[in-house]
Amino acid sequence: MITEQGITEQGTSEPRVLVLGGTAEARDLATRLHAAAVPVISSLAGRVSNPQLPIGEVRIGGFGGTERMRDWLRDNRITAVVDASHPFAARISANTAAACCAEDVPLLMLRRPEWTPAAGDHWSAVASLDEGAAALAGVGERVFLTIGRQGVGAFADCRDRWFLVRAIDPPVGPVPERMELLLARGPFDVDEEIALMRSRRIDVLVTKNSGGPLTEAKLAAARALAIPVLMVRRPAPPAGVGEVDAAGPAADWVMGRSGGGQVRRPGVDGRSTGSSANT
Repeated sequence: MITEQGITEQGTSEPRVLVLGGTAEARDLATRLHAAAVPVISSLAGRVSNPQLPIGEVRIGGFGGTERMRDWLRDNRITAVVDASHPFAARISANTAAACCAEDVPLLMLRRPEWTPAAGDHWSAVASLDEGAAALAGVGERVFLTIGRQGVGAFADCRDRWFLVRAIDPPVGPVPERMELLLARGPFDVDEEIALMRSRRIDVLVTKNSGGPLTEAKLAAARALAIPVLMVRRPAPPAGVGEVDAAGPAADWVMGRSGGGQVRRPGVDGRSTGSSANT
């Protein structure tokens, strides 16, 4: 069942777990919890027109800030939250941490591992999209921009460069004057990525360090073609929140290794369930 923003399931008799995010890891976690008969609600931000839906109950849309999220957690008898949102969804992660802290609801972050450079890579780390746009000077003139549809406006003033922009949905707002838009959803194949970069004569790749295998092929293609990469660093996660890097440890945290279904707090009895589940 899909519920829209602002609509709650009032009168729910059993406590449930909230999983945030439209990521592959969030869908994997929802599947695992559903198979274990753990009541779960998956929440998607609604920024993609045709999202891949997880199994089970789904709500779509933002919560409207920390205070409204606190109300929603209480109204829906949420006993634990797993933030499996995109690694660059800093605002929702911060609001979620504040709401869970205020309501004393256990919170765990599920973040896929970052990409790391391999032999033959030519990466330059940048702190933001604006810094990435400024760093293009002297690096390349034909840019493969794979940052999603949000943030493309940071490159709108780069009039002396040509852009291939790939996203699931068209960007909203300012865009570069010289631009080709390619609407596509991963996973992508390395050979296809090489062919794409060659056909567009790409000489620099700009991407976010999202991690994961679905779009990693572009990095292998850039390595094969000796194309430099401007890699946008992830924002820092909220302080004091436990973190794991896969759905399995997150499911263990929710269910408890004993199978008793009790939610574990990271840093108390959840240290062994993931690579960094501590406070």
